[in-house]
Amino acid sequence: MEDKKKPVTIQHRVEISERESITVSGVSNVESFDDQEVVLETSAGVLLIRGRELHVKQLNLDEGNLAIEGFIQGLDYLDEGGGKKARGLLGRLLK
Repeated sequence: MEDKKKPVTIQHRVEISERESITVSGVSNVESFDDQEVVLETSAGVLLIRGRELHVKQLNLDEGNLAIEGFIQGLDYLDEGGGKKARGLLGRLLK
């Protein structure tokens, strides 16, 4: 009998504490980060985290976990079909 491996999906979860820290699970890649913005690939899509004085406290891509500290101002899931991802990333790169 042939063993068929099912793709492992990592559960995506976001937890914000007092707008001072955020933990995200289901992270597969960190596309970019600086002290004002972090762009992540997650099992639920591309996630943009905006804030001030952001810094990565913990990153474990093997387990799909990320922890960030700083002042959290907002979160956006960027739809690939909407073009917002390309406009945002390319727009920042071409400034």
